[in-house]
Amino acid sequence: MRIYGPNGTTPSAPSGNVRRTSSSTFSLPTSTAQPEARTVSAPLAPTGLDALLAMQGVEDATERRKRSVARGRSALDVLEHLKIGLLAGSFDGATVARLRAAAAELKVSSGDPGLDAVLSEIELRVEVELAKAGQY
Repeated sequence: MRIYGPNGTTPSAPSGNVRRTSSSTFSLPTSTAQPEARTVSAPLAPTGLDALLAMQGVEDATERRKRSVARGRSALDVLEHLKIGLLAGSFDGATVARLRAAAAELKVSSGDPGLDAVLSEIELRVEVELAKAGQY
């Protein structure tokens, strides 16, 4: 069985008769046809308000971690302010109110076990200071 063609066993043209032209310029054929105009449409809007709200409600782990770190730092700042006030001999009721708010914020989990352990220690210290002040 013989197979003829470009993928066959016999060559389609003898190699000695190949003629090559040497041209130093390359040009594209000129065409007078205009390219087709394509219509551009606006992106599709979400189908419902519920889908938009659901997308906004998704919180990734890094954002939750950043918020938890910020809550921990603000609680430490309030504890520092309370310490400075106690050393100066002035007991401020507004600082105690800020401590109560900080204690409530520290109860939210960050999703990171190590960070949650640190935040629980900060929360414990805040609760101790509130108990000392008689406000807890």
